[in-house]
Amino acid sequence: MKPILNFVFLILILSNAFSQQTSVTKSEDLKSAYDIQDSVMIKTRDGAFISAMVVRKKGITTPKPVIFQYTIYVRDKGRDIKTLKEAADNGYVGVIAYTRGKRFSPSEIFPYENDGNDAYDVIDWISKQEWCNGGVGMYGGSYNGFTQWAACKKMHPALKTIVPYVANRPGMGLPMENNISVNPNYEWSFYVGNNKYLDTIAGNDRQRFRTMQDKWWKTGVAYKKMDSIDGSPNRLFQRWISHSSFDEYWQKMAPYGKEFAQINIPVLAFDGYYNDSQNSSLYYVRELQKYNPQTPVYVIIGPYGHFGTQIGGELNLYDYKVDSIAIINIKKITYQWFDYILRNSTKPEILKDKINYQVMGANEWRSTSSIDKMANGFLKMYLTDSKSGKFYALNDKKPIQKKYLYQEVNFADRQTENNDYYPDPIIRKEIDTSNGFIFISEPLKESMLINGSFFGEIKASINKKDMDIGVTLYEVMPNGDYFHLSYFLGRASYAKDTTKRNLLKPNEIESIPFSNTHLVSKQLSKGSRLLVAINVNKNPFSQLNYGTGKEVSDETIEDAKEPLKIKWYNDSFIKIPVWK
Repeated sequence: MKPILNFVFLILILSNAFSQQTSVTKSEDLKSAYDIQDSVMIKTRDGAFISAMVVRKKGITTPKPVIFQYTIYVRDKGRDIKTLKEAADNGYVGVIAYTRGKRFSPSEIFPYENDGNDAYDVIDWISKQEWCNGGVGMYGGSYNGFTQWAACKKMHPALKTIVPYVANRPGMGLPMENNISVNPNYEWSFYVGNNKYLDTIAGNDRQRFRTMQDKWWKTGVAYKKMDSIDGSPNRLFQRWISHSSFDEYWQKMAPYGKEFAQINIPVLAFDGYYNDSQNSSLYYVRELQKYNPQTPVYVIIGPYGHFGTQIGGELNLYDYKVDSIAIINIKKITYQWFDYILRNSTKPEILKDKINYQVMGANEWRSTSSIDKMANGFLKMYLTDSKSGKFYALNDKKPIQKKYLYQEVNFADRQTENNDYYPDPIIRKEIDTSNGFIFISEPLKESMLINGSFFGEIKASINKKDMDIGVTLYEVMPNGDYFHLSYFLGRASYAKDTTKRNLLKPNEIESIPFSNTHLVSKQLSKGSRLLVAINVNKNPFSQLNYGTGKEVSDETIEDAKEPLKIKWYNDSFIKIPVWK
């Protein structure tokens, strides 16, 4: 672990305890084109210190707009400085600040928790510098996308625009999705939380965490005991799983509810159909459109994954060859946007309207005014009990008689995994039909464009108090291959309110609405079929909900003595958004 502060920075902090900021300017090579301050310390209102770097072009005395990145990822091998030089090369001042506790900040590291207030203080400091003309724009991906929205929880007048790529929304996507804790953030907490930089040894040790995950799965101990299996206490993991509701802990990290009404700056968001945190990223967009429809929020979205979005796309995504037109120059568009907002230049050409999306399979881009306007109709399809070949019928007619399909899930059985929902590969020859139920439509009589996020309502009764559900949507192409379109993963007891758990009543028919699925745009061929897989989530990649009604992280295999018994009723339905 690198030292928290070297002696120079410790002296600076002690001797400037009552000042608003301190900085040390690194002596530069006289031939350098840049003025680099690589060790700036900014004091927050509550007395913490934020470590930052500033890069300007030498010889320029006129105040400039500032491009600001706020991140937990301290990359001191030249990558961060390179992005700051890019800002300077484009006629801006580049500033990057690291979240509280990172780099030279002496504070403890708590991802997400202080970023909104701290971002406000950093923007306030930037706005008062002689090299700033009073305008600040932010950009960046993933965690950096989250910090931009966090900065909007209390709007600073100097913040003029944000450009979030695949923005995270803590508590909604990761470290939990629709109130189910999922595993990827387990090792991430060590990667960003173990030291002032990045713990690449822990972050890259996939075998360590696979071993831990497999042992937890096979032994059936409580989810909260995962770090005991690993042998290293995981304070952040324990902190997160103690908040299984989308409660005040998560709500205060970024804009929530009516707080979106105060966001009045233009936004340009980038996202991908196969971005794991898409429901986080588009949550912000939907809420902003809901609470402040006057705010201009633009979206560029296409067949990208979480990392691919941040580089403008990849030619091959999970073994799917994307349309050539989908590949974009994201950095160029980002700076065109900054020029448009901060310098009154022209709007990026790709922004034909507010929502700009690439249609998979059609090799074209389309645009519309809002996410809701992507579709002009819905296919309402019922999950019937009628056999259709080796599957059940997905039918647009509501069944006349109320019937059900019966399923048992034995959580004590660790040989069987349920709910193979993840889209890797996107196109596959086979899907898992060994458990759950599969519903298939008749062949399409004409080509069709699926555009948006599907949703629906499950009617079910169970013998317990809760269950975790997976719903996956595929296109079965005319050649028989399965094309993964979208999925839902969520906890039934939070279906009606993510902030409060409402347990199911055993052996009573319950209505379980679901939404917050992954948005997609795909041209379906004539002769294709729609296929829906429904299942209980039971696998090593997330919490196991045994259905007792206790806190799920406390449940163990001892709670699996009686199998979960489900009756899936045939008036359950999904609604698929289409453009006709």
